[in-house]
Amino acid sequence: MIFLPLLGGFAILALPETNLARIRAVAFATALSVFLGTLWLWAGFNPQESFQYVTRLAWIPSLGIEYVIGLDGLSIPLIILTAFLTLLAIVYSFNLTNRTREFFFFLLMLETAMLGVFVSLDLFLFYVFWEMTLIPMYFLIGIWGGEKRQFAAIKFFLFTFIGSVLMLAAFLALYFYSTPHTFNLQQLMTQTGALPHSVQLLIFLGIFIGLAVKIPIVPLHTWLPLAHVEAPAPVSMILAGVLLKMGAYGLMRFSMTLFPSMTHELAYGLAILATINIVYGSLLSMAQTDLKRMIAYSSINHMGYVLLGLASLDLFGFTGALFQMVSHGVIAGALFLLIGVLYDRTHTREIAAFGGLGAKVPVYSGLMTVTCFASLGLPLLAGFVGEFLCFLGAAHVPGYRVLVAVSLLGILFTAAFLLVMIRRVFLGPLNDKWASLKDMNTRERLAIFPLMLIIVVLGVYPSLLIRPISPTLTVLVDWVTARQP
Repeated sequence: MIFLPLLGGFAILALPETNLARIRAVAFATALSVFLGTLWLWAGFNPQESFQYVTRLAWIPSLGIEYVIGLDGLSIPLIILTAFLTLLAIVYSFNLTNRTREFFFFLLMLETAMLGVFVSLDLFLFYVFWEMTLIPMYFLIGIWGGEKRQFAAIKFFLFTFIGSVLMLAAFLALYFYSTPHTFNLQQLMTQTGALPHSVQLLIFLGIFIGLAVKIPIVPLHTWLPLAHVEAPAPVSMILAGVLLKMGAYGLMRFSMTLFPSMTHELAYGLAILATINIVYGSLLSMAQTDLKRMIAYSSINHMGYVLLGLASLDLFGFTGALFQMVSHGVIAGALFLLIGVLYDRTHTREIAAFGGLGAKVPVYSGLMTVTCFASLGLPLLAGFVGEFLCFLGAAHVPGYRVLVAVSLLGILFTAAFLLVMIRRVFLGPLNDKWASLKDMNTRERLAIFPLMLIIVVLGVYPSLLIRPISPTLTVLVDWVTARQP
């Protein structure tokens, strides 16, 4: 399943550029097969067991490097999210006519890399897949992006690559300190506690900085708004929906698992960074006049909730963090696609250019309004559950309650800028310039309706996600809390 998208991508390259129908058919069939494969894994997944579907192959035996992959409750919702969003991105991109063959190839190559990140149980293998995401994303932004696409692609590449170098240095340090030398996660978990405190701190920080760039954590966030604004809508959906989650996933899978005592020492600092992300991200969003830039900055705010839940070292907080990763992936994906729908028709994203669209394009207006309500955390929609659990977990820590109170301002600011945007774009008199504006077509509805369904289902019935992830998160929390310094 991991390499099926890459094989599908190579199959697309073998097709003539002019045969758009066959290119789209192969891309869709490949992505659909992968998504159905993730559902098959979900159907056979036992939440009470640890790693399942484990594959272990010798890769570079002389260096102790193995191809080791497996799934648990932490990774399986994220691979389903990855396959789901990639499939919808391909459906949305059926109207693309510029270098279609290369576009779908890079999109499918990116899917292979993202899936590999979420299933790797060897640090070297994880790093290979992590770096592999840079290549297709660089070209997807740099070729099919907006006016500043090349600068945005280079900035994204440099920020992520520099952070990755620090992470690689930390992985190599772990390798040389281990006996016998290994990159295997499960073997390293039993050895890192014996390392000197200073060594643990340096390795933890090296891994953390590499992951913090991708989350992103302020002040390492400056690549994100530009990349979002310049990327085409389906690429923005993947960027916000999946790539940002790779950083938070790595923090749970590697940093906290390998260095539980160091996690305790630095947890309050993580909570402070989370509070800054929440408040600063929402304030930056309030200042934007471009729809896409506004939603891009709101991703910084929402990933702050994830970091706050993780910093609590509490089961509620961890559950909320993972739930928020999934729900934000779906919500942000829907928002970026919806903004893309409007931009394709009007060629502008300026909020002030609109007004009164609610009566002119009622289907679009309704979907955008519901998605914004989910983003601001309205109960019975997916965005509420993760945020509530993150705050609940952090509130269980007496020293965090002031930070929780400050972070709650982020919800107010988020509601403010989203509701103001809804009023300016959809209410009031119609701008005569958009008198002939058309509502969403079938292709756009097929790409967005499934996201809306997930937003409502997870909001009404959150146990659908919480029940299968709880046993894994319970084990992870117990592992971390049992090793307080």
